[in-house]
Order: sequence, then C-alpha cells, then structure tokens
Amino acid sequence: MPRSLPLAALLALAAAACKREGAAPSEDRPARPAVSLQGAGATFPYPLYSKWIFEYGKQRPEIRVNYQSIGSGGGIRQLIERTVDFGATDAPMTDQELAKASGRIVHLPTTLGAVAVTYQVRGLEASSLQFSPEALAGVFLGEIARWDDPELAELNPGVPLPAEPITVIHRSDGSGTTAIFTGYLAKVSPGWNEKVGAGKSVRFPSGLGAKGNEGVTGQIKSTPGSIGYVELAYARQNKLPVAAVRNRAGRPALPTLEAVSAAAAAFTGSLPEDLRLSIVDPPAESAYPISSFSYVLVYEQQPDPVKGQALVDFLWWAIHEGQAMAPQLDYAPLPEAVVRKVEEKLRSISPSKRPSPLQGEGSWP
Repeated sequence: MPRSLPLAALLALAAAACKREGAAPSEDRPARPAVSLQGAGATFPYPLYSKWIFEYGKQRPEIRVNYQSIGSGGGIRQLIERTVDFGATDAPMTDQELAKASGRIVHLPTTLGAVAVTYQVRGLEASSLQFSPEALAGVFLGEIARWDDPELAELNPGVPLPAEPITVIHRSDGSGTTAIFTGYLAKVSPGWNEKVGAGKSVRFPSGLGAKGNEGVTGQIKSTPGSIGYVELAYARQNKLPVAAVRNRAGRPALPTLEAVSAAAAAFTGSLPEDLRLSIVDPPAESAYPISSFSYVLVYEQQPDPVKGQALVDFLWWAIHEGQAMAPQLDYAPLPEAVVRKVEEKLRSISPSKRPSPLQGEGSWP
C-alpha cells in the first residue's frame, strides 16, 4: 500500500492547482459569505450563460447567480434603473442610453455568436438556402414575397422552391439580436437603411412578431413557409436549417464557429477603448457576415463590496474557464486579444469610491 503524502506536500500541490491560468481572482482568499447576483438581458447568450451559472455554482456554491433572458432592451433598462447587478446585451449601449445611467457602465464582451437566418419550408428541411445581401433585405422588406421568386431561384439552382408565400418572423421586443440583424441589413442595403434602419426595436414592413429568440424559434417551427433570424444555438437546438449568406468577399458563408471567429479576427486589431464594436459585414473571405460579440454590462463603481467582488470573480471565470464551454453550445470563444482587454476592464471595477482592494499588487493572476 503506497505511503500517504506528507501534509506539507499536499498543501503545496493544492496551492499550485489554485494558481492555474485563468483562475478567479479570489480563489486564494478566505471563504466569503453567501451572496446572490441578479442579471437580466439578452436572450442571444442565454444557453451559454445558463451553462456557466450551473458549472460555476459547483466551484463556488456560495455565489448564486440568477439570469433572466428578457431581451437586450430590458437588460439595459433594468441596469440603468439599478434593479439588477448586471445587464446583458448583444448590441452595445448607445451614447444616449449611457447618458441615462447613474454611473459609468463598462462593456465586457463575453462570447461570440452568429445571427442565423432560419426557415421552415415544405421540402427544404435538409437544404441550406443561399441568400445575397440584396435578396435577404428584399425578403424582410416584403419585396420578395414568394419562395419561388426568380431572384431566390437564381441563387439556389436545382432547389425545389415551392410556389408558396413567405411569412417573415421577427422580434417583437427590444432585442440585441434585432439590432445585429438590422444593423447588417442597413449596412449592405440602402433600401433597408432608408425604409427601416437599424436598432433594437424597428418597424418591420411585414410579418409576425415574437418575444425572444425562444419565441421566434417557436413561431418558425409552427408556421409553414416562414423565415426569421435567431441566434445560432436556437436554430441548432431545434434542428432548424440555416441559410448561407453571401459575405463581402462574394462567398456564401454558413454561420459556423470558424466563420464567426474569422469575423471577429477582422476587427480585433482596431478594438475601441470602450470595446463597443459591431463586426457585421467584415472584410474577410471566410467570415460569416452577421456575427457579433455579446456583452455583460456592469457599473464601474460597485456600491456593495461583497457583491462587487463576487460579480468580478464570476466574470473573470467566464472569460477564462468558461470559454471552453462555448463551442459545444454553438458560440465561439473570445479571441485572446479581447480576453486581455476584458481583464483590464475587470481590474478597473471598484466596489466603492475608495481604491479597490482588487487592484493591489499581486491581487490578480
């Protein structure tokens, strides 16, 4: 029978394990009292955030995180009103929204995803349709109203497009997913930009509205001849087909994780200081053109030191260990350059107007 290791050796091994790269900032500190964190916002990253909360709870059971997927608009509103500890959005807050806040808000990219164009059309269950930017705008403007329209037929030779009307499904709530999708259409289609524009809430010319990515997905599944836009994970989990969209290089691109990462890579060399950035229609041959960061929003000055520390610990874990969980749920991990920028932002968060104890020498990995 092997001899037991001396206590000193066991302690040394434990200490070494705690210093692994990406460890949460407070793992070497004494245990803290139980704390609950409340977040709300984007439905886009909800599957991933749910996984993070579950897994983090195993490691830090004293930190309880609750996240309500109510849409980016709702998350921003609740953060401004300080009814939640953190908000979440896929579209960065506008200057006008930031001006309503009672303190400085920090944007923290947490993951990358794709807004997929998905549909439910008789006979096309296993087909991946192709859209040009012009055709996609035409469909959502209501100018291309039938599946057998000549423009769609030309883009999809040999595909048995049915002689049936197209029903557009769109978001009815304030949505970061809508902001990404309409931001893309406004960038590539002058007609869309003039008639509809971009934003979390826009007036769609036609179609049916549904709340959340969940609602749009459910409406598409129950509506023959429908088309809509959802975060990729929702299409995959519901076994809905996704379309290829022609990118700026003229190539049809599917919303794969590699294509999303390529979209982000096209912009990471020019990240703004506040990290508010759109990556739609990127200048990269292999990029999917409707990709986006998703953000967690927090106040830089945290009024409660205990909750502030717990929030930073959770987010530090999410941008390190949590990234490995992203691909299995159809999200792309953050590029290393973005992780470094988010680390800087997390170090700037203070639990009060006094100098933060997190910023002392040696406090962070």
